[in-house]
This record gives sequence, C-alpha cells and structure tokens, in this order.
Amino acid sequence: MAKATKKQALGRGLSALLKDPSNDISTAQDKNADKIVGNVVDLSLEDIEMNPFQPRTSFNEEQLRELASSIKELGVIQPITVRKKGFGKYELVSGERRCRASKLLGLETIPAYVRIANDQESLEMALVENIQRQDLDPIEIALSYQRLIDEIDLTQEQMSERVGKSRSAIANYLRLLKLDPIIQTGMRDNFISMGHGRALITVENLDEQLEIYQKILSDNLSVRDTEALVKENKGNTVTKKTSKKSSLPAYVESSVATLSNRLNTKITASTTSKGKGKLTINFRSKEDLERITKLING
Repeated sequence: MAKATKKQALGRGLSALLKDPSNDISTAQDKNADKIVGNVVDLSLEDIEMNPFQPRTSFNEEQLRELASSIKELGVIQPITVRKKGFGKYELVSGERRCRASKLLGLETIPAYVRIANDQESLEMALVENIQRQDLDPIEIALSYQRLIDEIDLTQEQMSERVGKSRSAIANYLRLLKLDPIIQTGMRDNFISMGHGRALITVENLDEQLEIYQKILSDNLSVRDTEALVKENKGNTVTKKTSKKSSLPAYVESSVATLSNRLNTKITASTTSKGKGKLTINFRSKEDLERITKLING
C-alpha cells in the first residue's frame, strides 16, 4: 500500500489550486489553467463521476483484482483522464478500470490528466481513447464507431485518422451490427469470434443466420467451417428458388425429414414422374462424412 501511496503523491501541489475557490478553472483561458490542464493532478476518487459515454458495459472482476494487485505494488502507472465539470467535480473520460481497481484497494486519490471539454468533445475523447486502449469486444467497438457517426457526425475517413484503423476495418466492424441481436450477444459473450460474425453477415435472412449460428455452437464449427456452411446454404437457397414449382410426394418429404434428423445433416431429394428418385446427402468435411457413414452403417 505504501508504494501506491507514494506513486499517487504526484500532483499534490497542483491539486491545491483546484481546491481553492478563488482559482476555479472552467476554461482554458482562466488564470492558472496552464498549470492544471494537461498536467498530472492528484484527485480524490469521490470527486470523480463515471462517464455516461463509456462504451465498455462489463468489467471482468478477476481482471480488476489483478489490476488492483498491480496498483498496490506499483501504483497507478498511467494516469486516468478526466474533464472538469465544475468546482471540485470531474467526469471520467478514460480509465474506468483503474478507478474501479483503486476503489477496491480503498485508495482515496488517483493521478489524473485534467481536460476541459464539452459533452460532444468528451464523448469523442471517451470513444476514441477506449477504442485505442481497451480490449473491447467487437460489438462494443462497432457500437463506438456507430456513435461517432451518429452523435459526433464523423465520416469513416475521419474516424480512420482518429483511431488509426483503415476504413475497411471500420466498415467490417460496423457491418456486425446487421447481425441478429442474439448473434451479437453471442459474440460479446465469446461464444463466437468476429470471424464467425463476418461469415454470417453475408446471410441476409435473419432466421437462416440463427439456424447457422446454432449449428456453429452445437458442432463447435471453426470460422472456415462456418464459411463453407454459409456457402452451402446459399447454394441450397438458389436450388430451392429454381425448383420451387416442383413438389415432392408426401412420402418422400417425410422420409427426407426423418433421414435429415437421423444423420443431422442436409438431405435433398428429387423424383421423376415414374416414381424414381435420387437422394443427396451433404457433408462438410472428411470427419463429417465418416460420422454420417457410421450412422448409416450402425
């Protein structure tokens, strides 16, 4: 605890300026503003409000405890960033994990960079800094980009300059928001990766998206397997459209449904006017074919 206290003693002299009502700073032109703004100041954690623009919505408790342990030994190595809201009051711009970990330790103060910004500037700073520094999940990043577009009115080119990402990378994140909300939640909970999500985006029908998503989870499909399944699904969709007018006899449809459930794979059938027919059994890999063969032989 002593190490952390020593580290956070930085900026105590500057903190005294902020506690003096006669030196209240609200703009960059105010007296002593140059001594405070952009410098590391030791602030009371009680005076810092959490940022309503924070893009991260969940915090891993175990990781917070690990960070708290590091702060206990080394102190807060990288100061948080706050914006001044009024006399003695500040709003967090970035560094919520450091604030939470410091509170876990029972610390009273934390080193901070003080900035003066309006709500729009604060939102932009929070979103950009979190995208750059925090390990957000793909959907959180996508939502942050969307907020920069909707609320700050940034173009993808402007975002590219601010966050250091290519326009194509930003576009790929934004496209994830077209996925069904259930799939977005699965990505946020690490059930599937961004690669899975990018493959699913090409499936326009949301019901088909969910069907493939359930297949990914039940069969533990890789991204490559998912891409193959999506391609196969598109082929089947085209086949369905071209052969929509030709209907199968009821006994054939019933048998195909039974076999599909039994083998857990897609089976298609065709018949002639004389009652002859053909079954097509789909498989995704060598291992999948071996599984189906065992079921047939068993």
